[in-house]
Amino acid sequence: MIYEEKTIETIPVGPLGLIPLKSCAELGIKVNDWLVEWRNERESEHKSTIAFAGYQRDSYIINANTPRFGSGEAKGTLGASVRGDDLYIMVDVCNYNLTYSLCGMTNHMSPDDHFQDLKRVIAAAAGKARRINVIMPFLYESRQHKRSGRESLDCALALQELTNMGVENIITFDAHDPRVQNAIPLKGFETVQPIYQFIKYLLKNEPELNINNDHMMVISPDEGGMGRAVYFANVLGLDMGMFYKRRDYTRIVDGRNPIVAHEFLGSSVEGKDVLIIDDMISSGESVLDVAKELKRRRARKVFICVTFGLFTNGLGKFDEYYENGVIDRILTTNLVYQTSELLSRPYYINVDMSKYIALIIDNLNHDDSLSELLNPTKRINKLLEKYRNK
Repeated sequence: MIYEEKTIETIPVGPLGLIPLKSCAELGIKVNDWLVEWRNERESEHKSTIAFAGYQRDSYIINANTPRFGSGEAKGTLGASVRGDDLYIMVDVCNYNLTYSLCGMTNHMSPDDHFQDLKRVIAAAAGKARRINVIMPFLYESRQHKRSGRESLDCALALQELTNMGVENIITFDAHDPRVQNAIPLKGFETVQPIYQFIKYLLKNEPELNINNDHMMVISPDEGGMGRAVYFANVLGLDMGMFYKRRDYTRIVDGRNPIVAHEFLGSSVEGKDVLIIDDMISSGESVLDVAKELKRRRARKVFICVTFGLFTNGLGKFDEYYENGVIDRILTTNLVYQTSELLSRPYYINVDMSKYIALIIDNLNHDDSLSELLNPTKRINKLLEKYRNK
């Protein structure tokens, strides 16, 4: 179905309001453009009724600011009334490129700063909005999702804090562990997989792939990502392999036990194109070790598909591995901040998620089901059929 031709079957929850915080400004503009285009082209006999007031606009973006005082403290301000609106607040907690002044010194914003700014904007709405929804692609503190010993449960606390402030729905992408939603069982929580978009952009940039068991394989770089890789492999009809990490539990380096080796479980990868599937690249150490091991086992091409490309240790190692033929392509989404250096790399494919986010917002605003969007099997099969025929 062409989405622009979607039949309107339910009235909107309220007039749509989109608040992309400064950390998410570029992505927010793209999402807004899709919504404006669809709603201006969509026809319905009900659009002239009072329930659809403000349905078609030139922009759904509501200006929001979080200015800071000289001490580094801040406040949230809204540039327009949000009374009765169905608000969607977008935030990228990983955007370290933004800075603020603290006692004359320049500070880069951390995930904690972005989360506080999100709460300030929610507080500025002061309970006047009809409904508040948060779109947080990289779930704040999602790597601290379970307790091992005397530790804080930061992700669960953050989710409870947001829902206590009146947030009804939290939309995130590829949560490190979706079970963290157990902290807020009575509120909406969706973790979205960008599998369809990965396949779409890979096929667009690689015209000569044979997507079958004899020529391709899906790899999980660790046991934690097994579910993700199993789904990917099943949708594509491929075999799956997995690496598990052998760690030195006698030492702690940078807050974790160092990895001694990566051990492989699975059938032979010799002569096959392999897809390494993971939720994030932080330093990139694990995924590069896995790529090296796959090449040592004579894999033909290595494609790395990762939702969040943080690249905390820079791109030097990735450049080196690309030049040495260890990796062929890296695909990450634009859900988190991307540097101009990353976008200029010959091996990098930028997976744009703006249309998908706009689809989710449009459906939620109409109180429509998200099941078709969250399970893209039909669209993937259609895409594969088109690719094979071409």
